[in-house]
Amino acid sequence: MIASDPFRRLVRLLEPYWWPQFAGALACMTLYSATSGMVPFLVRSLVDDIFEAGDRAMLDRLPLLIVVVFALRAALHFGQSYLTEYVGQRVVFDLRARLADKVGQLPLGYLDGAATSALVSRITSDVLLVRQALTDGMASMLRDGVTVVVLVVVTVVLDPVLAVIAFVVVPLVVLPLQRLSRRMRRLSLGGLDALGELSSLLQETVQGARVVKAFGMEDYERRRFGAENRRLLRLYLRAARIKAFTAPMTEVVAAVGIAGVLWYGGESVLSGSRSTGSFLAFLAALTLLYDPFKKLVRTNNVLQTGLGAADRVFALLDADGEARGGDEAPERLEQGIRFEDVTFAYGDEPVLGGVSFEIRAGETVALVGPSGAGKTTIADLIPRFYEPGGGSLLLDGRDVRTLDLASLRSRISVVTQQIFLFNDSVRNNIAYGHPDRDEAAIRAAAEAAHAAEFIDALPDGYDTNVGELGVQLSGGERQRIAIARALVKDAPILIFDEATSALDNESERLVQDAVARLVAGRTTLVIAHRLSTVTNADRIVVVDGGRVVASGTHDELLASSELYRRLSNEELSAAGGAPT
Repeated sequence: MIASDPFRRLVRLLEPYWWPQFAGALACMTLYSATSGMVPFLVRSLVDDIFEAGDRAMLDRLPLLIVVVFALRAALHFGQSYLTEYVGQRVVFDLRARLADKVGQLPLGYLDGAATSALVSRITSDVLLVRQALTDGMASMLRDGVTVVVLVVVTVVLDPVLAVIAFVVVPLVVLPLQRLSRRMRRLSLGGLDALGELSSLLQETVQGARVVKAFGMEDYERRRFGAENRRLLRLYLRAARIKAFTAPMTEVVAAVGIAGVLWYGGESVLSGSRSTGSFLAFLAALTLLYDPFKKLVRTNNVLQTGLGAADRVFALLDADGEARGGDEAPERLEQGIRFEDVTFAYGDEPVLGGVSFEIRAGETVALVGPSGAGKTTIADLIPRFYEPGGGSLLLDGRDVRTLDLASLRSRISVVTQQIFLFNDSVRNNIAYGHPDRDEAAIRAAAEAAHAAEFIDALPDGYDTNVGELGVQLSGGERQRIAIARALVKDAPILIFDEATSALDNESERLVQDAVARLVAGRTTLVIAHRLSTVTNADRIVVVDGGRVVASGTHDELLASSELYRRLSNEELSAAGGAPT
């Protein structure tokens, strides 16, 4: 049997709307289905009472009764359709809100291992499939299920012997359907995963279009996309075969039952043991029963697809979020930030092996070291983007894991190496996180970041849209917007992943001057990619292989650290200077 947990959780999504919306929909479905049972009796009355017995009074009443019955069915159909759609759309709204909130709470470790397009597809397409399972699936199961039950009861009441003949073949449909349902759900889940992979490939191709074209990899990307597209096609075709098989299988089995009824019932009508009206009424009930039963088979496929999507949605909702901590972080640092034998690993890959150093309050400390030494990881631990694997990270003597996460991050400004700007106006990017800042504060931050001049030259000034990832701006302009954003936040702790090597000399000078204004009066950790930019730091910490190997001023390290001296000489050589 298919695990019922996702089904139970789907049902629980209906709880906020159980009364009166879904209960009203159920009532409309039940009454609508019940009226289906009246049709065979109308047929029997038409044949036996009017055509054979000649009851003219019944002829006068029957047309009015038919109009009343079908008008009632129309009203009930409207009620069930609107109410189920209302509930379905509300569930979609709630699920998307919960999923978006959950994504915001997920730790970076989870997000690093997840494709962006896969997460987006769960909030968009998967949620729609869940809604389809609830409205087109569960609601149809209830409506058509009640109709089938009512009509089965009607057939038994009309003629128990013919009912047995008609339904003796039902197990030939039910048992294979159970096996096909399990397969359908597995294929649906596999198809959703493959669709996520396909979306991820397409997203990479679009976002990396410059790289793809520069390296002439259009054919490679086309083949890669084609291979994944074919895999998805195979999964969809396998699912389509199951869907295509269930309907004709149902029809063949139903035909066997109807043939048996026609042969046995027709013989009894000819022999006079059954009335024509009763036999036609039974055939009408059997004919009415066929359509909802066929819909139930189709609905089962929809439900299995929705349950496959629900598995993915609930897996995301069940993922562990970030630990929120407890106490408020201090408004201002009195002592500083201390790493005490801190370790960290990405999965099974160790990155930090016992890091210990201190950033005193109001001090600027620079991290330097070769690529992959662990500098960015050290910085990411302070705002708890990741949690230490061992040791302690203390802020004014208190472990950061005991501090309220939102409060801690509100005290920290971060300027990352890869500047992220939103597809929004310059103004909103500078004021991001602080929409209450007035125009004067935004312009003052832009002035301090040496960004005001180029912003005023943009077509719409501060209202200019920067494009996706800030594509409308140069690298230096993006960095200065990010610095202005950090200035607007005005947090006491600053983490600056300094990356100016790709900038031209003028842009680098402006950025460095903006950085000098940014760090003033703040407790600052700078990740240095060029030693020349951090020679004036209060202290420089040299990191290698996930460990602190030296610490001191620029001059002290040139005298005492072989690694620092080598890094300095390599930089000087690259710039055409003489080694020290």
